[in-house]
Amino acid sequence: MWRDRLFFPAAVLGLLILNDAGVLAALIALLWIVSHNSFFRINRRVLAGIFWFNGVTSAGYALVASLKGVPFAGYLLLFNLKVYAISYFVLWFFSRVDLVKFFAFSRDLSYLLTITLFHMTTYKKSFEDFRMAYRARVVRKLRRQEEGFILRVFDFFLSKAMRDAKERTLAMKARGFFDTV
Repeated sequence: MWRDRLFFPAAVLGLLILNDAGVLAALIALLWIVSHNSFFRINRRVLAGIFWFNGVTSAGYALVASLKGVPFAGYLLLFNLKVYAISYFVLWFFSRVDLVKFFAFSRDLSYLLTITLFHMTTYKKSFEDFRMAYRARVVRKLRRQEEGFILRVFDFFLSKAMRDAKERTLAMKARGFFDTV
């Protein structure tokens, strides 16, 4: 496990420092080869995760650069390749490594990871319960009912997140995770 703890930050730092689009593309191809069985699953998650961020950032940069008359294609290619490579590597790496064991060297990080995983599991279960309840009650899709359902679910999760955040903050303060000034 100690090798993983050294390899991960070194690899991410290496990807951040790298400024050659050709080498980045070759490393991405190598990552694709290494993750052959899970390529489609990881690739779909990476593209879904970075699509809007990269699209808006790239469009904004291209607009400003074109107004100033600055060439931007090379930089945008490098930027998008870096974001894709780092995102793909992180998802691939943590699909192979147990998160809890990876962060076991630090009591604080282990505790925060446990809280985060608990939150994710709770929210995922709540969302699945809402989704199944909606499917069980609606025979045909009605647009207005669907919008109302989405708004109620969003309101539920926002309220739940606020309550849970307050509760977790108090629990962490009680355990000494925050310095009180």
